[in-house]
Amino acid sequence: MAESASRPEAPARGRVSPAELALLASVFVVAACGLVYELAAGALASYLLGDSILQFSTVIGTYLFAMGVGSWLSRYLERQLVAHFLRIELMVGLVGGLMPALLFVANSLLPAWASAPFRTLLYALVMLIGVLVGLEIPLVMRILKRHFAHRYALKDLVSEVLTFDYLGALVVSLAFPLLLVPHLGIVRTGVFFGLLNVLVAVWALHLFRSELRAWHRHAWACAAVIVVLAAAMVGAPPLTTWAEDRFYGEGVVLRQDTPYQRIVITQGHGGTRLFLNGNLQFASRDEYRYHEALVHPAMSAQGAPKRVLVLGGGDGMAVREILKYPSVQQVTLVELDPAMTTLFSRDPRLTALNQGSLKAPKVKVVNADAFTWLASHDEVYDVIVVDFPDPTNHAIGKLYTTTFYALLDQHLSASGYAVIQTTSPLIARQSFWTVVSTLEAVGLQTTPYHAHVPSFGEWGFVLAHHRPWRMPQRLPEGMRFVTVSSLPALFDFPPDMARVAAEPNRLSNQVLVQTFEAEWGRVHQ
Repeated sequence: MAESASRPEAPARGRVSPAELALLASVFVVAACGLVYELAAGALASYLLGDSILQFSTVIGTYLFAMGVGSWLSRYLERQLVAHFLRIELMVGLVGGLMPALLFVANSLLPAWASAPFRTLLYALVMLIGVLVGLEIPLVMRILKRHFAHRYALKDLVSEVLTFDYLGALVVSLAFPLLLVPHLGIVRTGVFFGLLNVLVAVWALHLFRSELRAWHRHAWACAAVIVVLAAAMVGAPPLTTWAEDRFYGEGVVLRQDTPYQRIVITQGHGGTRLFLNGNLQFASRDEYRYHEALVHPAMSAQGAPKRVLVLGGGDGMAVREILKYPSVQQVTLVELDPAMTTLFSRDPRLTALNQGSLKAPKVKVVNADAFTWLASHDEVYDVIVVDFPDPTNHAIGKLYTTTFYALLDQHLSASGYAVIQTTSPLIARQSFWTVVSTLEAVGLQTTPYHAHVPSFGEWGFVLAHHRPWRMPQRLPEGMRFVTVSSLPALFDFPPDMARVAAEPNRLSNQVLVQTFEAEWGRVHQ
């Protein structure tokens, strides 16, 4: 009893006042805004610089370090805490809200090889925003403690502030890929949350108007930042259009953000071109070279393929080539992004290119992750066509590993053939032969070959099989590139593309991603 009597009495907790609720709600908004800026910087870095794991890791690390610096600096703000908090909110809203737009503009103005200035700008903005966000939460805690000391013990104060902080982070981490980017785009998402930061400042201006010095100056500052961000919100679509037109060099006719990627389609003198996250996927003037080379050596050699699996290839071009074989009874296309298959099923400009292949009765479209889908199904196929993007990051790199190819092997019939698109054996020679070594590491025989596609240069493919592969003696009619007489040349590798020693790409090391980045990085230097 004596021990209980000696304890200090806890502050009385009654009904939460509007001011307290407003400040705690501000914590929620501040956390949400801070995380959006972090996610936007990471997403833009991965879009524009490649290797999403590296970019997100370095952006997040820099941001968290800067928040620590901001928290440490908060100790030096001793007076006029509300005024400091208000100014910080305005700066965070202005810099964070405009950051995606600034990065888009910088990327479009800088030449492709000048990645160093872009990285400098990126990390300078991340550092600045991180420092400012790091200042926010300590200031909110001190304002709550100063104005409501009679209601909060320190443990309760920390608990409530951090609860709202983490809750805001949870909500926005789910909303960012699922709602915000697909519907607003990254630029307008940044501006929208910048406005939320400014609204927190306006709310603070209202709540603490009696103790703010130069109240009118703060009010004018709030109004000025709101005008700038509102103008940015209105100007975001034309700004994005201008930046992308400069970047792609010809008219952009379709642009779409999805939870998985940025889809851009252009039309110009080079015909129709598809870009995913800024990387060219095909050009209509020569895509037939790529897709004929990808599909027909495997399909024709099999003889009479009935069941065909296509992994990736959501544009339907590979399916178009597969449907030239009368023996085909069913084609299953597994594409991660439903936006891709929807576009190439409905847009007249695109269905004209794939000849409406995705709507053909024989074709079944499945929107799923290929890795997960293979692991959960047991069907066997006569031909498997693997048409994934290049291994520019670890998320795609997992689809080039021994683990994935072992799954692929389980779905390949004893007399079947798989074919994998496999980067350039001329520019990325080590990367190309790494894929060959990876396929062989799981027990598959390989037959590498290459074809010249003007939009890409010399491009590589690998056949994977159990029975020996033999040169086809017949091909469907209407070929524009591949012929029976020209096929042998595709399988001849000159000395500058000949095999080099390469270790298999495993899920645990992902050596292919590093090799690919290093080899293609030299091209842009």
